[in-house]
Amino acid sequence: MKRIKLIIAYDGTNYCGWQLQPGQPTIEAEINRALSELLGEEIVVIGASRTDSGVHALGNVAVFDTESSIPAEKICLALNVWLPEDIRVQSSEEVAADWHPRRRVSRKTYEYHIMNRRIAIPTERLYSTFIYYKLDILRMQEAAQYLIGEHDFKSFCSVKTQASDTVRTIHRLEVSSQGDQIIISVTGNGFLYNMVRIIAGTLIEIGRGAYPPERMKQMLDHCNRTIAGPTAQAHGLTLIKIEYE
Repeated sequence: MKRIKLIIAYDGTNYCGWQLQPGQPTIEAEINRALSELLGEEIVVIGASRTDSGVHALGNVAVFDTESSIPAEKICLALNVWLPEDIRVQSSEEVAADWHPRRRVSRKTYEYHIMNRRIAIPTERLYSTFIYYKLDILRMQEAAQYLIGEHDFKSFCSVKTQASDTVRTIHRLEVSSQGDQIIISVTGNGFLYNMVRIIAGTLIEIGRGAYPPERMKQMLDHCNRTIAGPTAQAHGLTLIKIEYE
């Protein structure tokens, strides 16, 4: 028996998120199916990040155990033949038998993309949120600085969260622009349910002038979901990478 680690990229448009859901198309279900067919074993992967419906990924991580004699580094190539074209395994390698993607110290990086222009661009509609009114990126950058560091992010997670501890650390939070695109890039030691999308939604509100940038600190201090901004749309969000110590 050996344990294989996968780096997985996917377009989340046609899926109800990563996690298995009865009767619903999910990334995890497709990978389990493809691996089981390829290897002739019943395979169930363990994923690092349970991305929401419509969210994309360039570098999600999963592991599985197998008796297969296929060299670990070649499994990704064989597996991609069995997967739909909107899911691709970028690499595969053997890891220690106890290596677990959610029980190791890691940093996750997400990007939220906003198309900020008067008229939408159709080819960007699945991967960025379109906002026609002008956003003030300097206000967004100022507000973002209040979230860097270790904080209780209860104001920035869904009321449906099952986490008992809402303290997280954001190592980096940057707001930049590339032409008509505004990109919110955030790296942290972990994220609560909908946390990145709520941060993005709040920064959008600050960018349009609904709140002053310093209101972000008040939102943090109140630990109350109702005073932060809305949850931004899922399709603007991409899990870029997961780095392990």
